[in-house]
Amino acid sequence: MTTEHLLWIGGLEKAGNGELIPVENPATGEIVAHCHSASKEDVVSAVELAHDTYKSGVWSRAPRHVRAEVLERAASLFETHLAALIDIEVTQTGRAIREMNAQVPSLVKWFRYYAALLRTEERSVLPTVGKLHNFLDRRPLGVVVQITPFNHPLLIAVKKLAPALAAGNSVLLKPSELTPITSLMLGKIMKEAGLPDGVLSVLPGYGATTGKALVEHPLVKKVDVTGGTAAGRAIGEIVGRNLAKYTAELGGKAPLVVFQDADLDAAVNGIAFGAFIASGQTCVAATRIIVHESIYSEVLQKLTTRATSIERRMGSPKNPECMMGPLISERQLKNVEELVDEACLYHERIVQAGGNRLEGRSELDDTDFSKGYYFPPTILAYNKPKDRSILNARIWREEAFGPVVVVVGFSTEEEAIELANDSEFGLGAAIWTRDLAQAFRVSEQIDAGIVWVNTHHRNDPSSPWGGAKSSSGVGSENGIDAYHAYTKTKSTIINYASAEEMAAEDWFKEGAGTVRYG
Repeated sequence: MTTEHLLWIGGLEKAGNGELIPVENPATGEIVAHCHSASKEDVVSAVELAHDTYKSGVWSRAPRHVRAEVLERAASLFETHLAALIDIEVTQTGRAIREMNAQVPSLVKWFRYYAALLRTEERSVLPTVGKLHNFLDRRPLGVVVQITPFNHPLLIAVKKLAPALAAGNSVLLKPSELTPITSLMLGKIMKEAGLPDGVLSVLPGYGATTGKALVEHPLVKKVDVTGGTAAGRAIGEIVGRNLAKYTAELGGKAPLVVFQDADLDAAVNGIAFGAFIASGQTCVAATRIIVHESIYSEVLQKLTTRATSIERRMGSPKNPECMMGPLISERQLKNVEELVDEACLYHERIVQAGGNRLEGRSELDDTDFSKGYYFPPTILAYNKPKDRSILNARIWREEAFGPVVVVVGFSTEEEAIELANDSEFGLGAAIWTRDLAQAFRVSEQIDAGIVWVNTHHRNDPSSPWGGAKSSSGVGSENGIDAYHAYTKTKSTIINYASAEEMAAEDWFKEGAGTVRYG
């Protein structure tokens, strides 16, 4: 039996005036719920409520320790709801439950990090010339819009919400229409934690209607989006017309470079994790594997063994022994299939593992693959490490958002750097080497916002997360910079000179005496 979910506006569930959104379980193809969507009229009323709430000061001018306490309570309440959140996250995303059991509990760190920041942040007093005391303060922006994707519904929502709420803003959250349910649950958790009504509203809907209405509203002072590059550019154009602030975490095509002295077993583990976690549906997925020619064959053999092992243990995402679940939708599955099929045109023996949609039944638990959108870990590589034909295929350059890697070889450090930077994207990258000097040299030359050495896909609330090239976005998440990006600076200058000294500062006095400037 399906359930129906309403919008979350002003601390209450409300019916939406937009079309009803079907929420599909990508493992079975079944519609498990329906969700109301926000019409343009719903958006306008929600934005106006958020603006009125901001102006009231109930949250925007609340003492910092009060906001910190709400975030800390949210962390504790989040922990009490873990079982339900994980179960629904698995159902709506198709992510394996072993992944969600690891990821979802970690999200409390973001609430606690920004609560701690509120309690400990220091403000500057500037060295202004003269008898002036110049101090800085940070004030919230006002109404902000956050748009989140399907691949990490809770993770990305929490990453955005925690700094925005810490700063005192009113937030309108639009989750992906594919995975809206846990974001709606998050709204209720925040109310239970003590967040005043009207500070957070959750408005599911489609990008062309709900999303457009949100980002073009003149009362919105900032938009923060995670999604595809094309959508990010389109949203940025709208936001720019309103001169609002903009943060965008967009596409990626992460290189992973394995040098000849790397610990090969550790490197292969890192490749598999970076490439196949979340069925490859991550912005920092390790999709371009660049391996020194002296170890190319061995790495390829080990990686192929790992990929086939994962495929053998694919099944129901709710099975704790399942290693990898389905892709999010039929549309996404077709996109991955198209890119892989095109790559195969360049060489008939390029597929080392996977390559085709899974059908039949799971060896693990008898799951019927044909009902879901299952695609196995796929490795595309030539037997000759220096054969570069694959670099002409779209799979080398475009974000597949699926469990597909391309493996190529290199002979020199310079060549490895050139291959790593051969992309319009620059979000994440990884290097595997035991040579510390090499790690420093190469990491400095790889054009990416995040470079991992001997690891991949590490994420912490204190560590900035953002791209280095325009196709990977604008600005970054996490850390104190994300908090600052949700604020505006206010400079206050106090003249503490004596009355006599002030009287002497008569700019238009009679005579030709000197005057100050600045």
